[in-house]
Amino acid sequence: MAFRSLMAGFPTGVTVITALDEHDQPWGMTCSALCSVTVEPPTLAVGMRAESPTLAAALQRGRFTVNLLNAEGRGSAELFASGDPDRFDAVDWSLPEGAGGPHLTRAAHAVADCHVVHSVRIGGQRMVFGEVFRITELAEPRPLLYGLRTYGSWPVD
Repeated sequence: MAFRSLMAGFPTGVTVITALDEHDQPWGMTCSALCSVTVEPPTLAVGMRAESPTLAAALQRGRFTVNLLNAEGRGSAELFASGDPDRFDAVDWSLPEGAGGPHLTRAAHAVADCHVVHSVRIGGQRMVFGEVFRITELAEPRPLLYGLRTYGSWPVD
């Protein structure tokens, strides 16, 4: 498909979106559809598959977490893209008081906890707008990138 090829030529950072459902079960999915919407109030937009259980949990609870993956986070990116039901057993994570969802403590370099402020369905996706209420920096920013159907990272100076 021409559109997929077009977007493959636009490298982007890799995130894992996490949320808790009404029973406090963690859900998560790999996402490269993330963008800054506005600085005031600090708001992000993330694209999630309309049938995603992570989306359902985020909308149920009205909050979610964006984990910006670090250069060593490829395994986590692949795990959360796989649909493995035991993915949270295979990664280090924490749930700070009041968090929007689990924080991936080893795979992420920064985390943004968000309140859902709006969502809109577009085709098979739902764009969810989240106002950031807390940012946690876990490591020096060395983001995991994805483009041309491969993973990479910024070169180290």
